[in-house]
Order: sequence, then structure tokens, then C-alpha cells
Amino acid sequence: MNLSSRNLKLIIGVFYLLILLFGLFYLFSIVDLKDLTNYEFIRSNKEIITEYKNKNFLFLSVSFFIFSIIWYLLLGFAGPILIFSGFIFGKWFGTIIAVTAASIGTTCLYILAKLFFSDFIKQKLEPKFSKLKITFRKNELFYFTLFRFAGGGGIPYGIQNVLPVLFNISIKNYFIGTFFGSWPTMFITVALGSGIEKYINTNEKLSFLKLVFSPDVYLPILGFILMVLVGVIIKKFFFKKN
Repeated sequence: MNLSSRNLKLIIGVFYLLILLFGLFYLFSIVDLKDLTNYEFIRSNKEIITEYKNKNFLFLSVSFFIFSIIWYLLLGFAGPILIFSGFIFGKWFGTIIAVTAASIGTTCLYILAKLFFSDFIKQKLEPKFSKLKITFRKNELFYFTLFRFAGGGGIPYGIQNVLPVLFNISIKNYFIGTFFGSWPTMFITVALGSGIEKYINTNEKLSFLKLVFSPDVYLPILGFILMVLVGVIIKKFFFKKN
């Protein structure tokens, strides 16, 4: 690697971090974390969001879709954006937005990581995950789709997104594998957000037990537990050499 190439990667890396830090600073400057735990605050703003969505559905959908892509590109993790997607758009349309945005955003992140951070990723991750190369070389699309379906076998989502740099997966297979493999786990999380919205819509006061035992909430939780068990089984039988 020549000096100019190293300098370019350093500039891109610094620029990426600056955007990330600025985004986080802006987010926390307009959102008080204490408010996010205040049930009355959430309920009152939920009504505002619902009214705005009914009047500006297309604009809100496109804006949230673009925001989600940027979220995955910069932050690389899914939980909050999935719950929020279900909270605003419901479990079905929310899942469509979430999966499509995740597929585009994480693919852009993969391209960025592959072009500018491959040496760093290989240095940090290859010693631990190098044996997965043998599995992915058999059929990278099938095994990466299965890998996504199984939730990465317990690997944090942020690492899942850049781990394929080690295996040099094609961009097309990365996108397709993410899109089709992410539906089950993302649907469950989006459904949880939708269930919380329904609870807030019908309950003026918060009861933790009532919330947990609401079918719209506990069924997605049970589904998530089931997906974890499925992920463990898939990891054992398909990635058992690792």
C-alpha cells in the first residue's frame, strides 16, 4: 500500500468518525434521555407522530427510510430503529422499510469497510473468525443468508455487517443475503415496536406487567427467544467447525 493510498484511507476514516460524532451530538442535543423513559412524554408525542403520519404519510415514509439507511451506514446496529419503525408504521409496512433500509445501509457500510478499513478489520477479526472462510467458500450466498437468518450466531450486529470483509463476499450476494436473511429477526423486533404502540394507544397509565403480558408484546418476545434457539441450532450444524 503506497503512502497516498494510506492518506486517503486515513482521511475517509476521520471523515466517517466526524460525521458519526456530529450525528450523535445532534441526536442527544435534541433528545433528552430522561424523556424517553417518561411514559406521559412518549404517549403525548405518539399522538403528535400519528397525526403527522396521517397527514404526511409519503413524506414521513421516505424521510424515515433515508434516515434508516444513514443510521445503518454510520452506526451499524439495528435494535432502536426497528422498534421505532414498528412503533410508527406497524409491523408489516414497518418491516418492509426496515429490511430494505438495512439491506441498503449495511451494504454501503460493507463497501466502505472493504475499500478503506479492510486491513484494520482483518487485523482485529481474522484471528477469531478465519475458520468461517472454509464455510463461506462453499456457497457464499447460501451461507451468508443463513448467517443473517440465524442472527449471526450470537455475533453482534455491528460486527456481522463488516465480518464478510474477511471472506470477500460479492456486493450482490451481501445485499441479497442480508435482504432475505434478515426478515424473521427484524419482523419480530418491528412487531415488538408495533405492540408497544398499541399498548400506549389503549392505556393511559403504564403497568409493566400488563405491558409484558400483552399478546402484542409477549408474542414477539417469545418469537425472539425462538429465533435465538434456532440460531444456536443453525450455528451448531452449519458452522460447527468454527
